[in-house]
Amino acid sequence: MHEPPSRRRSLMPEPVVQVDSSLVLNQAQLWFSDLTETFKHFLGNDPQQDRNWDVSGSDPPITMANTEDKAPNKENVSSWKDSIYNPRTGELMGRTASSWALILLFYLVFYCFLAGLFALTMWVLLFTLDDYVPRYRDRVPTPGLVIRPNSLDISFNKSDPQKYAQYVQHLEKFLERYNDSAQSKNEECVSGSFYLQDGPKEMARKACPFKRASLSFCSGLSDTNYGYHEGKPCVILKMNRIIGLKPEGEPIINCTVKKDNPIQMSYSPNNGNIDKMFFPYYGKKAHENYLQPLVAVKLLITKEDYNKELTVECRIDGTNLRNNDERDKFLGRVTFRVKVVE
Repeated sequence: MHEPPSRRRSLMPEPVVQVDSSLVLNQAQLWFSDLTETFKHFLGNDPQQDRNWDVSGSDPPITMANTEDKAPNKENVSSWKDSIYNPRTGELMGRTASSWALILLFYLVFYCFLAGLFALTMWVLLFTLDDYVPRYRDRVPTPGLVIRPNSLDISFNKSDPQKYAQYVQHLEKFLERYNDSAQSKNEECVSGSFYLQDGPKEMARKACPFKRASLSFCSGLSDTNYGYHEGKPCVILKMNRIIGLKPEGEPIINCTVKKDNPIQMSYSPNNGNIDKMFFPYYGKKAHENYLQPLVAVKLLITKEDYNKELTVECRIDGTNLRNNDERDKFLGRVTFRVKVVE
């Protein structure tokens, strides 16, 4: 009975591969020698001392490197100095003189170009502006109301002149422009009507005089302390300038105190009315001598209201000017606080 060929092949003995033992031993010795050199270099040993070290011999003593005994690395110091200035190549901070010159020239040209572009833009913008009348005036249809002295929190001791001296000095300096000597160059106007002056915008306009004496007890002429020494302070109100403003009706200043019991107030001139002859305003350059009309309010505070903070609100009434805009509390009105200490 014959066996199949595959069966016969599986029963045949496999050939034996012979390995040269000397070759394997040489490869192992080379590998172990490389590993030993690497280990000695890592520990800091000097290869000259262990040059004759045999693998079969005893292990040499391992000594750790002492960084304190090493001399300074001159190469590192030299490379650090060369990074600032290299005498061999003449480089400063890594660049030669020609390279630095090209960089400085580039930035000089670049920034000169930016400055020229900015100057050209400003010249075009200024060329579109008018020295007499602003181009856009629709954002400010109603003037604001401001007070003098320039403080929204007036607090003082009526018995101590040093406490209210700053308010008196500010009022005196503010009213110097309304002295008769400064107002004498203005022209008398017709009361109760607008002072219209038609003509080219470059024409100089005349201004109506506002006499300081018309402020009565708050003029500072008869009472140089403006009522502060007696606990009845004066506050002067004025409207901001708006070119071409011609308010309808009769503008009048009206002030109220936010408390249950009202406080008496005295208005001057004309009980707080603003004459129409001071309108319209033609601009700072065409209307050089123009000064806003003033309204003085004297707060007749009694002893019952001493040592209390009183909130006063003044509005422009009697016209079409807005005075109740919640987004702008200074549009057509002003609110300030007064406290008199005895």
